[in-house]
Amino acid sequence: MKPAAKIPVMDLTAQDQPAGKAILKAIQQVIKQKAFINPPILGQFEQAFAKWVGRKEFVGVNSGTAALFLALKAMGIGPGDEVITTPFTFIATLESIIYAGAKPVMADIDPDTFCLSPVAVRKALTSRTRAIIPVHLYGHPCDMDEFMAISREANVKILEDVAQAHGATWRGRKVGVFGHAAAFSFYPGKNLGAYGDAGGVATDDPGIAERLRILRNHGHHQKYIHDVEGYNERLDGMQAAVLLAKLPHLDLWIKQRQAIAKDYNRALKSLSDQKIGIRIPPVRPETTHAYHLYVLRIKDRERISKSLTEAGISTAVHYPIPLHLQPCFAYLGYRRGDFPESERAAQEVLSIPLYPGMTKSQEKRVINTIINIFSGKSV
Repeated sequence: MKPAAKIPVMDLTAQDQPAGKAILKAIQQVIKQKAFINPPILGQFEQAFAKWVGRKEFVGVNSGTAALFLALKAMGIGPGDEVITTPFTFIATLESIIYAGAKPVMADIDPDTFCLSPVAVRKALTSRTRAIIPVHLYGHPCDMDEFMAISREANVKILEDVAQAHGATWRGRKVGVFGHAAAFSFYPGKNLGAYGDAGGVATDDPGIAERLRILRNHGHHQKYIHDVEGYNERLDGMQAAVLLAKLPHLDLWIKQRQAIAKDYNRALKSLSDQKIGIRIPPVRPETTHAYHLYVLRIKDRERISKSLTEAGISTAVHYPIPLHLQPCFAYLGYRRGDFPESERAAQEVLSIPLYPGMTKSQEKRVINTIINIFSGKSV
C-alpha cells in the first residue's frame, strides 16, 4: 500500500493558487515596464495596505527586519536609549534594537499567549526606557490596552511587531493600529507573503512616515541630495506587485486559517482539558487570532514530534532557544533562569500544519493522528 503523502507545516503552492494568475500578470507588467526601483506600483501597494490595516500611512521597505530597525530610527531611538521586548521571538526583533544603537532589555512572556507580559514590562522600566516592542506572536494579539497605558504613564513609544499577525484583532481593531508605529514582514510564509524578502511600517504620524521614506532611500528627497545618512532598504517593484496582487485574497486566507484552527480547537480541546501534557492555543473574547502558526504546548514534545513525523505529518519549533540564551547575545549578561516562562515555552511549543488551501482530509488526518498518539493507539 502506497504511504500517504506528507503533510507540510506550510504549503505556499496551495495558499497562492487562487492568486496565481494575478501574480504572474503583475510580475510580467513590472518586467515589461522595467519599473524595478521606486515604481508607481509601490505607492499603489502602500496606499492599499494602509487602507487595509486602518492607518494613514504605510511605507514599504525590503524586509520585516528593516521595518523594525527603520521604525526605531524614525522614532528617534538611538544610543543611550533602552527598548524593552520579549526573549521569545524571532531574532530580528532584538537585532533591530541593536542596529538602531539602543540597548535591548528583555521581559518575560504571558505563558498562555506567548506574548510579552505587561506586568513583566512594568518591572523592566527604567529612566532610560524609550520604547517597547510588543510582538503579536504566532498571530495572537498582545494586550494593547495595557501597553498603551504603559506608554502614557511612562512616556515611551510603542512599536508593534506585527510580522506574524496580519489580520489579528484586539477588541475589534486590527493590530498595527495601536502603537506609534507598527512593523510588518512580508516574508513568503507570512499571512501576506512576497516572493522574497519584504516589509513595511504603518503609522498615523506623518513625521515618522516622512523620515522612513528618507531613511530607506539613502537619506535623500531628490537624487544626489542627501539630507541624512540613510540606508538602502527600499521595497522593490517586483515584490510590491506580488503583494498588491495577493492583497485582495488576504481576508479570505485569514478566514481559512481561522476555520482550520477552529476545527483543531474543537477536536483537540478534550485532550487539552484532560491535562495530559497538551494545551491548545487560547481563545479569548477580546481577541481574534490570525493563526500565522497553530502552536501547541506539549510536555513530551520530542516524542510527539517524532511520532507525527513518522506518520507523515510535519512539525516545527518556533522557537527552540530564547534570545537571552543565544550565544550572540551573551554580552547582554542574561542567564538561564532569568525568564522562566520563555524558557519553558521553548521546551514545549510545537507548530502543526495549518495553511490556506489545506484540505479537510489533511485536517482530519492531523487531528486523528494526534488523538491516536495521546490515546496510545498505533499511528
